[in-house]
Amino acid sequence: MRVDNRLTDGAPMRPLACERCTAQVLVRKSSWQQTSVQWNGSAVALCAEREGAGADFEGCGSLRDTIREAALRGTIALVDGGA
Repeated sequence: MRVDNRLTDGAPMRPLACERCTAQVLVRKSSWQQTSVQWNGSAVALCAEREGAGADFEGCGSLRDTIREAALRGTIALVDGGA
């Protein structure tokens, strides 16, 4: 994976695997309302929800749930520190 170095506030993107399909992406949770996800070719190929969606893909619900649970558990930190 190529690391996204554009985020310079000290909170790097972290690897996280979807609990449904095991697709591993890089994630950064800035707040409860804002999440950055960096996909790679392997993750795209594994994602069951992306399959056949093409340009209509608006996001993976399973991955969204995985990220939310990881933030609640503290596996992925919220940059703003909000609860």
